[in-house]
Amino acid sequence: MSKKKEYSKKQASQFNWFRTMWQIIVCKGLYMLRLKLVYRIEIYGKENIPKDNRYIVCPNHLSTLDPPMIAAIMPRSVAFMAKKELFNIPLLRWWLDWLGAFAVDRESLGPSTVKTVEEIKNSNWVLGIFPQGTRGVPGEIKGVTKGFAGLARLTKCDILPVGIVGSHEAKRIPFSGKIIIKIGKVIPYDRDTEKVKNEWIEQIQQLTGFKYIDTPLEVKNGGNL
Repeated sequence: MSKKKEYSKKQASQFNWFRTMWQIIVCKGLYMLRLKLVYRIEIYGKENIPKDNRYIVCPNHLSTLDPPMIAAIMPRSVAFMAKKELFNIPLLRWWLDWLGAFAVDRESLGPSTVKTVEEIKNSNWVLGIFPQGTRGVPGEIKGVTKGFAGLARLTKCDILPVGIVGSHEAKRIPFSGKIIIKIGKVIPYDRDTEKVKNEWIEQIQQLTGFKYIDTPLEVKNGGNL
C-alpha cells in the first residue's frame, strides 16, 4: 500500500482514545503552556462553537504554530488536513498521524478525503481546514479556494471561521509575544460554494482586520469539489 493511501484514509475507530489523549497532552498541555507563557494568548467567541461535531474549523493561516494552537483551544480534538508531501518524512509522518492529521493532495481533494471527513463525523472529533491552503502574509487574506466550501456541502458540515492574529512571530522569551484568536459565527453549508467562500472571507476580515486580496490561484483551483 502506498504512503498516500495509508495516510489519506482514516476510519472513525482511528480517532480513538489514544490519539485523543496524545493530542490533549501535546496541544492542550505542552503547546498551551507555551501559548500562555510566551504569547499571552487571548481567545474570544468560544460561545460560537457548536455543541456537536458537524462543523469544519476553518482558520486563516499564518504559521506552523496554527494547527496545534487551534487543537489546543477547541473543546473537541481536531483532525487537520496536511499536504501529502509531509507524510514522506518518516518522523514527521508518525507525529502527524498520531496527532490525527491525514494526507491530502492539495491540487485535488478526492473521494478518500470525503470518506475520511465522513468518518470524522462518526467520531467525537472535528475536521480542521485552512481555506488558504498555505501560510499567508500578516495583514492579507489571499489564496482562498472553494475546496473547503465544497467539502462542507458534500458532507453537510457547517463552517466555523476562526481569525488568528500574531502567530507568525516566533517568540521564545516569556510574555514577549501576543496572539489573538477570535471565533466567528457558524456559516451553514450551502450548495452555493461561492457564497460560503465569500461569507468566510468577510468574517475573517472582520475577525482579523486583514484585507482580502483576490488572486489568479483562486480562480484556477477554486472548483476542486
